[in-house]
Amino acid sequence: MALNTEHELHKRRRSRNVGLGLVLVAFVALVFGLTVVKVQQGDLMEAYDHQPRVSVLPQEAEE
Repeated sequence: MALNTEHELHKRRRSRNVGLGLVLVAFVALVFGLTVVKVQQGDLMEAYDHQPRVSVLPQEAEE
């Protein structure tokens, strides 16, 4: 007779915890992937840094 018999409730909890862990790992991978893509396309982004954005300034008329 085994001294450490595992109750059925613990087996269900373990499977739920593994499922939740996989969901969290997938979420972290998604956020990491999006971050990598944004960093690689850095020249296309303009962040708000309290400076006027060149792309939205009106064009100056040339004389």
